[in-house]
Amino acid sequence: MSERKVMTVLNGQTVTPPPIWLMRQAGRYLPEYRETRKSAGSFLDLCYNPELATEVTLQPIRRFGLDAAILFSDILVIPDALHRNVSFSEGKGPAMDPINVSGIEKLDGANVMAHLSPVFETVSRLRTSLPDETTLLGFCGAPWTVATYMIAGHGTPDQAPARLFGYQEPAAMEKLLAFLAEVSADYLVAQIDAGADAVQIFDSWAGVLGEKEFEDYAIKPVARIIASVHARRPSAKIIAFAKGAGYLLKDYRRKTGADAIGLDWSVPLGFARDLQKEGPVQGNLDPMLMVAGGKALQDGIDAVLQALGQGPLIFNLGHGITPQADPENVTRLVQRVRGGAGA
Repeated sequence: MSERKVMTVLNGQTVTPPPIWLMRQAGRYLPEYRETRKSAGSFLDLCYNPELATEVTLQPIRRFGLDAAILFSDILVIPDALHRNVSFSEGKGPAMDPINVSGIEKLDGANVMAHLSPVFETVSRLRTSLPDETTLLGFCGAPWTVATYMIAGHGTPDQAPARLFGYQEPAAMEKLLAFLAEVSADYLVAQIDAGADAVQIFDSWAGVLGEKEFEDYAIKPVARIIASVHARRPSAKIIAFAKGAGYLLKDYRRKTGADAIGLDWSVPLGFARDLQKEGPVQGNLDPMLMVAGGKALQDGIDAVLQALGQGPLIFNLGHGITPQADPENVTRLVQRVRGGAGA
């Protein structure tokens, strides 16, 4: 079997040049994705169509030769499987029936995995379709981030509805996060069993939390997921990404048990280097540089490589690539990280 470089890094080794993948690498910045999307129906239809989800996952691998493919899906398939009436509308984002204390009491995960069976079929198809050297990543949303959407019924700038709910209904919030952690662990184990080499937990809204709430809402539920996955699949590798957590990342790896931590672009590279002393890191180029291109992109790539390239690093963006990004800038990024003169 060819070396899967992302897995080598996740095992704690340094690879030079570092392997590369990009969050949201399959998406609206690619013309081939937009063409496939037209034939899918709704966004959720695309997530649940193994043939089309496999196709869009493979598109950036074919175009750029990235070192990992990440399953095309969405973090909100979990609430969708819980019958929260999830929908996506262009320009407005996701919406669902907001949950209350009574709704939390009634949550039942009995049929979640059956509902998500098309996702597992996609994972299986991908592992047989990808080049042997390409790592396949599965993922889920972290309980806190998923809960923010479930409580508000939609995205909000600072997740005030979920934060307020946590203060007013602490027992219900704890129950919701624990429930989501249990279901998410089952979901990740099923992805691993279907062929995923490693998985990532996305906590996109960790950055709105205070210190105590970060411990209770971001660390404890993710630690619960990771402990459950590792208990059942001891060799599983798990990346935890707590966007916006800043200094609170200091103990995040140790407290969650994550094998690697993702870093957003606001994490200072000196601090990132300290975090890397404890194990692999992933990140952390500003996604806006994929829009800007030119010298700004070149300098940003070089800064990450200079700071983190001598240790276990998976080169990535500090969050998802945006629809405005120029695909040619991805080509330039790959060439520069691998030692060419493309940026």
